[in-house]
Amino acid sequence: MIEKEVTRWYSSRVEQEVQLVRWGHYGTPVLLFPTAGGDAEEIERFHLIRAVEPLLEGGRIKIYSIDSVAGRAWISGKHSPEYCSKLQNLFDSYIYQEVTPAIRSDCQSGEIEIIAAGASIGAFNAVATVCRHPDAYKLALAMSGTFDLSKFLAGRFNPDFYFSSPIHYLPGLEGEMLELLRTRLILFATGEGDYEDIGESWRIANVLGSKGIPNRVDSWGGDYHHDWNTWREMLPHYLDKYA
Repeated sequence: MIEKEVTRWYSSRVEQEVQLVRWGHYGTPVLLFPTAGGDAEEIERFHLIRAVEPLLEGGRIKIYSIDSVAGRAWISGKHSPEYCSKLQNLFDSYIYQEVTPAIRSDCQSGEIEIIAAGASIGAFNAVATVCRHPDAYKLALAMSGTFDLSKFLAGRFNPDFYFSSPIHYLPGLEGEMLELLRTRLILFATGEGDYEDIGESWRIANVLGSKGIPNRVDSWGGDYHHDWNTWREMLPHYLDKYA
């Protein structure tokens, strides 16, 4: 039986009650983001937790997940591009200022480095988290990712969006943050079957590569589609190698 713990609190940053769910008891912490409309327990309902059960039971990893606060706003169609962009920025602050300390406290280490992972928009959040906070996150595992959310902006580009979107701000990044990011790794895993677009991964990989940031794009081929079956194979494969 996999140990599970749910912690809830009110976040003034995103102005709502949030939750952090943890599976496992020991090992490398992994923050696994849900898909765009998902909650913190989505990954359990769709059997990603079961897929990595041997790693959890063996004390290799601990999995954490949170609600897709910003993702829900993007896909709802109820909010302006400016609001969604601001919320995405605040979501990042919530991850770094609230979720990250909570994970480190649970691991009883104020310095432990975390893996960020996710699929679809969860992959965007994993990459964005490592790129903005390489002091705390050492690896992004981005599965079947979509990395350019500007399609939601209706042409209304704004500063909040710019600073939330690695594909847009990374070309201008310099200094200590870039130097630290060059010690991290971004992994892109994608199929080429139904509803997959490997071009999304190659586009951001080229941006990362131009800045000397280590990354790799792995194609799983045309038999792998944009769905949970694909991610249930990808996630344990990479965590077994890198956790």
